Amino acid sequence: MRRARSLALALLLLVCSVARGEWSVVSSDQQGTARAGVVHVKTVVTSDEGARATLHFAAFSPKTATLRVIDDPEAQSALTDVMQRENAVAGVNGGYFAPDYAAVGLLISDGRVVAPLRKARLLSGVVSAGNGRVQVQRAAEFSMKAKPTAARQCGPFLVERGAAVAGLNDTKAARRTFVGTGGADRAAIGYSSHVTLAQLGAILATPGVLPDLKMQRALNLDGGSSSGFWFAGDASPFSIREQKNVRDFIAVVPR
Repeated sequence: MRRARSLALALLLLVCSVARGEWSVVSSDQQGTARAGVVHVKTVVTSDEGARATLHFAAFSPKTATLRVIDDPEAQSALTDVMQRENAVAGVNGGYFAPDYAAVGLLISDGRVVAPLRKARLLSGVVSAGNGRVQVQRAAEFSMKAKPTAARQCGPFLVERGAAVAGLNDTKAARRTFVGTGGADRAAIGYSSHVTLAQLGAILATPGVLPDLKMQRALNLDGGSSSGFWFAGDASPFSIREQKNVRDFIAVVPR
């Protein structure tokens, strides 16, 4: 019986691996550098099945920059307007919200708890910042004892221990945004063109997808029409506009 179960598990993992495919980096180029050493990187990848995706990262060191969750309860402002108004270096949309724009899952903005932590299969992780650290954690690992100034619960987990998480959806392709960490000294927020969750996990775990950052953990944010990316840029901002209003944003700001 044990042998049969082991064989079934091995076959399942093989199927998941084949479904995601192998990805290769076509190009990964620095597009600009902003305050606090935050770098905009554009990466193009292809799969052995012929799929192609373009990703934009805002990578930084928590020694010089950190994350801030910016709450917009009326959901009236666009990502570009919020980032410029708050003098941010880079930003993406935040987490999930209800039809009335109520935040779904933990939301801490400027040290204030706006919405509590929730137990839900989809809300499997929390990104938080405080005390000089930026962390991506499983929801069960997160503790308020760390006194974070910013936190957002979302999911699913895409990368854990440097490997793509198994069992992610591999049928629905959409624009995606995410946040990831590469140990204690590197972190990034990012955007991807249309891919499935399984594909995104495999892409982010691919060596060289982001120079100088080996993704150890990555968390999916609210995707699809909510997805947006903004970077201050050297001379002028770079922006991929979201397609609908959202409840909150995750910004990179100088420490």
